[in-house]
Amino acid sequence: MAVVMAALLPVFLLIVLGFILKRSLMRLETQWHGLERLTYYVLFPMLLVQTLVKADLTNVPVAGVGGALLLAAAAMSLLCLALRPLLARLAIDGPAFTSVFQGATRWQTYVALAVSGNLHGDAGLALASVAMVAIIPLVNVLSVAVLAHYASPVRPSVRAVVMTVVRNPLIWACAIGLLLNILHLPLPKIWHEVADALGRSSLAIGLLVTGAGLHLEGMFRPSLAATVAVVLKLILMPALAVALSLWFGLSGSNLAIVAACSAVPASSSAYVLARQMGGDAPLLAQIITLQTILAAVTMPIAIALVA
Repeated sequence: MAVVMAALLPVFLLIVLGFILKRSLMRLETQWHGLERLTYYVLFPMLLVQTLVKADLTNVPVAGVGGALLLAAAAMSLLCLALRPLLARLAIDGPAFTSVFQGATRWQTYVALAVSGNLHGDAGLALASVAMVAIIPLVNVLSVAVLAHYASPVRPSVRAVVMTVVRNPLIWACAIGLLLNILHLPLPKIWHEVADALGRSSLAIGLLVTGAGLHLEGMFRPSLAATVAVVLKLILMPALAVALSLWFGLSGSNLAIVAACSAVPASSSAYVLARQMGGDAPLLAQIITLQTILAAVTMPIAIALVA
């Protein structure tokens, strides 16, 4: 547990620092919006590409780690859709349901990579990158589809949904990084120097942006929808992923990385998507805030139980 806490503490301290900076030194929304776009479109994709380029995937159980997390995300998505009639009877409308869905299925990639790297170094980053390749395309497609069906006043065309997914820079980064790894294309030294510098900065800035986006309003009186999303993401999702990992025969660091990746809170990018497509953005902000704070307790437990 002490090792797990030591790996998690810097991550959550950076989130807290982002929260403080937003309310003291950097109060303008435009400042954080610029950092968010820089991280999302440049820094974080570069980290993904470089991590996958350098990863020795021959020593990584790609099928086990990726398969367990992919199936867990798919199972959680199906469960949310199955719960839709019950949630509707509990006065959780369509836009609110999309926030529950995103809160239960999306994952905070900055936290996952930072924790994985702190726990197991480059090998942890490689495993977490495999997890991202498995999860990012699926959850993005499903989130856009659910928002289009339950939240948008005018349902977008299939082409619009597909283009929303295709324009996701993280999906492209995963694809490019995997392709370069498989083809073993030699890259110049200057590439690695620039990519490493950009990648190192992405996690710190991403965690600061995550902290800046937290909203404490209503935290102490969470709605039923927020409570459901917290339980599904922080408790049921790790349980599903770990169970599937054991079924795939994973153990040791591989199992610990799956536990860490499945136990992270929902991504702040889900809030941006909710605003763009008519979801209940204030509810999702509450969900992300609750999950981020409570994950400081639930993540160490989930990782320690399998370590």
